[in-house]
Amino acid sequence: MVEEREIKSIIEALLFIWGDPLCLKDISGILEIKEKRAKEILDNMIDEFNFDRRGLRIVRVEDSYQLCTRPEHHQWISKLSQGKTTKSLSTAALETLSIIAYGQPITKNEIETIRGVRCDKAVETLLGRKLIEEKGRLERTGRPIIYGTTMEFLRYFGLQSLDELPPLKDFEIEAHETQDLEE
Repeated sequence: MVEEREIKSIIEALLFIWGDPLCLKDISGILEIKEKRAKEILDNMIDEFNFDRRGLRIVRVEDSYQLCTRPEHHQWISKLSQGKTTKSLSTAALETLSIIAYGQPITKNEIETIRGVRCDKAVETLLGRKLIEEKGRLERTGRPIIYGTTMEFLRYFGLQSLDELPPLKDFEIEAHETQDLEE
């Protein structure tokens, strides 16, 4: 039987080399240990990485794990890619993404009804960034595509699951606030 210290070393190497989130089932299968044991070891590794304030951390998204840099090191890491520019999401893309996140599965027509404007470009951007994906088609006239968020969405926003999204009631605007905004 492989000792825990060696298992941790193997898991760290797997997460590093894979890059993308690696599911617990795959990790336990590779190590030939029970998923429960692999999860215990991973949870312990997460605590150790955080306690030691290492430059890397292990992030859990649903039942998958990924090795990432610490967000507080962004200012130094960004110096590596000063010539490279990454565009942030536009307001239209963020609005569209929030509608999809809270309303999924949802069609483009339903998104446009809520936003009151077309959303072709925003949907294209979100698909390109792999924040949303096609989840299938509705069985009705025209067979419209339905969209939903991806694991990349969860990772991008630092969420473990959709359950961590803030409740919609936190965003409700009172009638008198709407009047103030209009004035």
